[in-house]
Amino acid sequence: MADHSTASLNLDFQRHPDTYLHWNFSIDGDIARLAMNVQEDKPLAPGNVLKLNSYDLGVDMELSDAYQRLRFEHPEVRCVIVEGALPRVFCAGANIPMLRGSTHSFKVNFCKYTNETRLYIEDASENSGLRTLCAVNGTASGGGYELALAADWIVLPEDGNTAVSFPEVPLLGVLPGTGGLTRLVDKRMIRRDLADVFSTLAEGIKGKRAEKWNLVDEVVPASQFAEAVDRRARILADESAGQRPDREAPGVVLPRIEHERQDDTYTWKYVTLTVDRAARVAELEVRGPESAPTSLAAIREQAADWWALRCFRELDQALLQLRFNLLDVGLIVIRTKGDPDKVVNTDSMLAEHTSDWFVSEVRHQIKRVLKRLDLTARSLFAVVEPGNCFAGSLFELCLAADRIYMLDDQDMDDDEVPVRNSLRLSEMNGGSYPMSNGLSRLETRFLADPALVGAALSFAGSIDAETALEAGLVTYAPDDIDWEDEVRIAIEERASLSPDALTGMEASLRFAGPETMETKIFGRLSAWQNWIFQRPNATGERGALTCYGQPQMPVFDYTRT
Repeated sequence: MADHSTASLNLDFQRHPDTYLHWNFSIDGDIARLAMNVQEDKPLAPGNVLKLNSYDLGVDMELSDAYQRLRFEHPEVRCVIVEGALPRVFCAGANIPMLRGSTHSFKVNFCKYTNETRLYIEDASENSGLRTLCAVNGTASGGGYELALAADWIVLPEDGNTAVSFPEVPLLGVLPGTGGLTRLVDKRMIRRDLADVFSTLAEGIKGKRAEKWNLVDEVVPASQFAEAVDRRARILADESAGQRPDREAPGVVLPRIEHERQDDTYTWKYVTLTVDRAARVAELEVRGPESAPTSLAAIREQAADWWALRCFRELDQALLQLRFNLLDVGLIVIRTKGDPDKVVNTDSMLAEHTSDWFVSEVRHQIKRVLKRLDLTARSLFAVVEPGNCFAGSLFELCLAADRIYMLDDQDMDDDEVPVRNSLRLSEMNGGSYPMSNGLSRLETRFLADPALVGAALSFAGSIDAETALEAGLVTYAPDDIDWEDEVRIAIEERASLSPDALTGMEASLRFAGPETMETKIFGRLSAWQNWIFQRPNATGERGALTCYGQPQMPVFDYTRT
């Protein structure tokens, strides 16, 4: 079978509206329009034809970029209308030949990326007042309807033809891959029996029944559709007036972030990713700020070059490189380097100016990137050595790790360690960057004893290895005699274990505590898709996904397991 995924491509996830292939992007006052206009002959990977506004990863890259730019570059926008640019077609969902020809790892990572994009749309509404209206002007099936479900309001025309549907189970033998089932029952609170019928009805549901079942918010005659969309967009924009900045607020342009590559080392200004392919290990070094602005005016002057924004944009690119281009890496070893005082001073500005729209957006950007780290299917070890700047916002990298190793250097001479090894916390560790479970990483770490969260946050200044170990902030604190051997052996042992077992183990352990719609989407859906995408009933020689669009019918093994 031909590989129509991107397995052989070196993917670049950065996009710009000037070069969008698949979305028409326009702004009129405080309302933006994103019209899906997928060019069927311009897939990300050769060999696919993106018919009927079906999408591949490249289409979603542009959508993700558009929302990020709306949040940073266009603070005047209060509502986004997402619609189809093709007549009588909104979106036919993920491109089936692309999925059929993709590797298993690409299928799962593709679903994860599209989930993150939909959650980013919802986050923009909840935390930035950027509302989304989905104008379902035609067929909305599978991932197309899942995109609509991420919106604040869905409008459907009553034209006897337009329907919403989830055909994955009856036609493809898989599940809606972008959180659709969870959003039906958790977000839209559709009755279980109605959701069951809908999810097994390949042709979908139209008109007033769709509205009655709460699959959409508003159904209007086709002749009144455009007017209804404009009217509702105006309502949504007016509702968000208190959350969005003043209409005259200047945006912050997000320039392209360049990096240098030499063999298997990728270097950005603040992030370096070095891959040892033979060992299946990547070293991820994050560097602290060179300076820390002490006023809002100075932050605005630095704009997109402000460390708090640029560093985490670079980290985001490094994580996407690991997910899609560096599939053999099983373990990421995280280190930092820099001045912890400057990180803490930056955190003070992030905390002090949270009411400023730009600073607020930077905080949400950091939160989003840290969630992407949490959800990356790699083992994460944080290594804390002298000269580190695991402080405040960067200490979140430690808290995201599966294990934290910290060198206890108290018996070492000053000439060996001119700067003593330490950690520092800041007010940003107190809940500014919640995980998918809605808790801070400290709260998740100390779920059994919440008092330890307050104790950790009460530390003033640097925390040495012995104190950090006693406080439960690190996993191990070997002295200099055992340090190198313990860290080396731990890395070698981890890299030798089954990646499948580790992925399941890590995903199970990282999100202790309450369930949310987000943890269900990534925990339950990702686990089921990982399994279903490898089952013969879906992707075998006569599986439903394999046979879709082909002359032969699928053949199922009907044994339930």
